[in-house]
Amino acid sequence: QVQLVESGGGLVQAGGSLRLSCIASGRTFSRYTMGWFRQVPGKERDFVAAISWSGDSTYYADSVKGRFTISRDSAKNTVYLQMNSLKPEDTAVYYCAADRWGAPTGTAIDYDYWGQGTQVTVSS
Repeated sequence: QVQLVESGGGLVQAGGSLRLSCIASGRTFSRYTMGWFRQVPGKERDFVAAISWSGDSTYYADSVKGRFTISRDSAKNTVYLQMNSLKPEDTAVYYCAADRWGAPTGTAIDYDYWGQGTQVTVSS
Protein backbone atom coordinates (compact mmCIF):
# COMPACT_ATOMS: atom_id res chain seq x y z
CA GLN A 1 0.00 0.00 0.00
CA VAL A 2 1.22 3.49 -0.87
CA GLN A 3 -0.04 6.75 0.56
CA LEU A 4 0.53 9.99 -1.32
CA VAL A 5 0.34 13.49 0.17
CA GLU A 6 0.52 16.57 -2.04
CA SER A 7 1.52 20.06 -0.96
CA GLY A 8 2.59 23.37 -2.47
CA GLY A 9 -0.64 24.55 -4.03
CA GLY A 10 -1.94 28.07 -3.60
CA LEU A 11 -2.94 31.30 -5.27
CA VAL A 12 -0.57 32.88 -7.78
CA GLN A 13 -0.82 35.55 -10.44
CA ALA A 14 -0.59 34.70 -14.11
CA GLY A 15 3.03 34.38 -15.16
CA GLY A 16 4.08 33.23 -11.73
CA SER A 17 5.47 29.92 -10.49
CA LEU A 18 4.64 27.21 -7.99
CA ARG A 19 6.30 23.95 -7.03
CA LEU A 20 4.13 21.06 -6.00
CA SER A 21 5.49 18.21 -3.91
CA CYS A 22 4.15 14.72 -3.37
CA ILE A 23 5.54 12.61 -0.54
CA ALA A 24 4.98 8.88 -0.75
CA SER A 25 4.99 6.30 1.98
CA GLY A 26 6.23 2.79 1.32
CA ARG A 27 9.62 1.27 0.70
CA THR A 28 9.02 0.55 -2.99
CA PHE A 29 8.43 4.15 -4.07
CA SER A 30 11.61 4.11 -6.15
CA ARG A 31 10.07 1.42 -8.39
CA TYR A 32 6.88 3.31 -9.21
CA THR A 33 6.13 5.45 -12.22
CA MET A 34 4.74 8.72 -10.85
CA GLY A 35 2.33 11.12 -12.45
CA TRP A 36 0.52 14.40 -11.95
CA PHE A 37 -3.06 14.98 -13.05
CA ARG A 38 -5.43 17.90 -12.61
CA GLN A 39 -9.16 18.35 -12.44
CA VAL A 40 -11.63 21.20 -12.50
CA PRO A 41 -15.21 20.83 -11.25
CA GLY A 42 -17.49 19.13 -13.72
CA LYS A 43 -14.66 17.89 -15.93
CA GLU A 44 -12.60 14.74 -16.20
CA ARG A 45 -9.22 14.37 -14.58
CA ASP A 46 -6.56 15.40 -17.11
CA PHE A 47 -3.01 14.19 -17.42
CA VAL A 48 -0.25 16.72 -16.74
CA ALA A 49 3.09 14.92 -16.48
CA ALA A 50 4.69 11.57 -15.63
CA ILE A 51 8.13 10.27 -14.78
CA SER A 52 9.62 6.78 -14.89
CA TRP A 53 10.82 4.99 -11.79
CA SER A 54 14.43 5.76 -12.74
CA GLY A 55 13.75 9.39 -13.57
CA ASP A 56 15.25 8.93 -17.03
CA SER A 57 11.98 9.22 -18.90
CA THR A 58 9.39 12.00 -18.66
CA TYR A 59 6.15 12.65 -20.47
CA TYR A 60 4.06 15.84 -20.63
CA ALA A 61 0.71 16.98 -21.82
CA ASP A 62 1.02 19.34 -24.76
CA SER A 63 -0.64 22.10 -22.77
CA VAL A 64 2.21 22.22 -20.22
CA LYS A 65 5.28 21.37 -22.32
CA GLY A 66 8.02 23.92 -21.86
CA ARG A 67 6.37 25.37 -18.74
CA PHE A 68 6.16 22.46 -16.26
CA THR A 69 8.90 20.09 -15.15
CA ILE A 70 8.43 16.83 -13.29
CA SER A 71 11.24 15.38 -11.20
CA ARG A 72 11.76 12.93 -8.38
CA ASP A 73 14.05 12.39 -5.41
CA SER A 74 13.84 8.73 -4.45
CA ALA A 75 15.96 9.28 -1.36
CA LYS A 76 13.20 11.56 -0.08
CA ASN A 77 10.31 9.52 -1.53
CA THR A 78 9.17 12.71 -3.22
CA VAL A 79 8.07 13.74 -6.68
CA TYR A 80 7.89 17.38 -7.72
CA LEU A 81 6.06 19.44 -10.30
CA GLN A 82 7.71 22.78 -11.04
CA MET A 83 5.16 25.02 -12.73
CA ASN A 84 6.34 28.19 -14.45
CA SER A 85 4.59 30.78 -16.61
CA LEU A 86 1.29 29.83 -15.05
CA LYS A 87 -1.94 30.70 -16.83
CA PRO A 88 -5.49 31.06 -15.50
CA GLU A 89 -6.41 27.87 -17.38
CA ASP A 90 -3.95 25.97 -15.17
CA THR A 91 -6.34 26.50 -12.27
CA ALA A 92 -7.37 23.09 -10.93
CA VAL A 93 -6.93 20.58 -8.17
CA TYR A 94 -3.66 18.78 -8.82
CA TYR A 95 -3.31 15.12 -7.93
CA CYS A 96 -0.25 12.96 -7.53
CA ALA A 97 -0.51 9.32 -8.64
CA ALA A 98 1.63 6.18 -8.52
CA ASP A 99 1.73 3.33 -11.02
CA ARG A 100 3.26 0.03 -9.93
CA TRP A 101 3.92 -1.14 -13.47
CA GLY A 102 4.98 0.12 -16.82
CA ALA A 103 6.36 3.17 -18.53
CA PRO A 104 5.07 6.69 -17.91
CA THR A 105 1.51 7.00 -19.15
CA GLY A 106 -1.09 9.70 -19.44
CA THR A 107 -4.02 7.38 -18.73
CA ALA A 108 -5.50 7.82 -15.27
CA ILE A 109 -6.80 4.26 -15.07
CA ASP A 110 -3.23 2.94 -15.25
CA TYR A 111 -2.40 4.47 -11.87
CA ASP A 112 -2.94 2.46 -8.72
CA TYR A 113 -2.66 5.06 -5.95
CA TRP A 114 -3.81 8.64 -5.67
CA GLY A 115 -3.33 11.53 -3.30
CA GLN A 116 -6.06 13.82 -2.01
CA GLY A 117 -5.08 16.73 -4.23
CA THR A 118 -3.88 20.29 -3.78
CA GLN A 119 -5.63 23.38 -5.14
CA VAL A 120 -3.81 25.63 -7.59
CA THR A 121 -5.47 28.92 -8.49
CA VAL A 122 -4.00 31.27 -11.08
CA SER A 123 -5.47 34.77 -11.19
CA SER A 124 -5.46 36.91 -14.33
